[in-house]
Amino acid sequence: MPPLHRHQLVHLATEGWQRLAAQDWDDDGARACIDHWAAARLPLVVTRQCPEDPDGLSLGLPAPLRWQRRRLALRADWQHVLGFDEFPGVQDLGPLLPRSGRATWQRLVSALTGLDASARVYGSHGWQLLTGLPYLRDGSDIDLSLAVLDAHHADAVAAVLAGFCPILPRRLDGELQFPDGRAYAWREWQAWRAGRSRAILCKTLTAVSLEWRDRVDRVDPSRGVLATVAAPR
Repeated sequence: MPPLHRHQLVHLATEGWQRLAAQDWDDDGARACIDHWAAARLPLVVTRQCPEDPDGLSLGLPAPLRWQRRRLALRADWQHVLGFDEFPGVQDLGPLLPRSGRATWQRLVSALTGLDASARVYGSHGWQLLTGLPYLRDGSDIDLSLAVLDAHHADAVAAVLAGFCPILPRRLDGELQFPDGRAYAWREWQAWRAGRSRAILCKTLTAVSLEWRDRVDRVDPSRGVLATVAAPR
């Protein structure tokens, strides 16, 4: 089984689409959306996995405005997976932004590149870039997935994002992804590290949990990732 990560895209073979289309969908809109995705060979996204079913793969299809932004939860067999892909990089977002904000966005892209922070656009903006279908509404956030190496790298990336927020044309959201698979909303991470919150939500491929302020963070030099250990009492 190849490694999976949050916001990873999956392409299905014809048989996989046929099995999804054959399911008993509760309305014509969901069926029409599935049929469109299958005909266009559009990707699905990896969602929270079920460890009790290692042969199956949990996937999601966030539908565009045409199908009322339904969120379809799907299940496919590993044998029907053709391959994997990723959401577009931050450098591809420019055409979806107001012209007045594109230069500022490019400065943010350059700042993230300078930090060696790989960043991709998911959410409504990412899906519109991928499919060409209308997803965006007034006030749609820009969701970024940012790969970070350790806690100090995450702090630096979050600081850059926070610095650009007041001058960007749209609200900036998203999460920091650590090499061990843990992910944190970057805004929550910054508040937690600054001591403004007692707990932070941690997401992985199989679970969601809270980490509390009575724990301390350190960088594990042998792994190069954030290690969380109980604080001494």
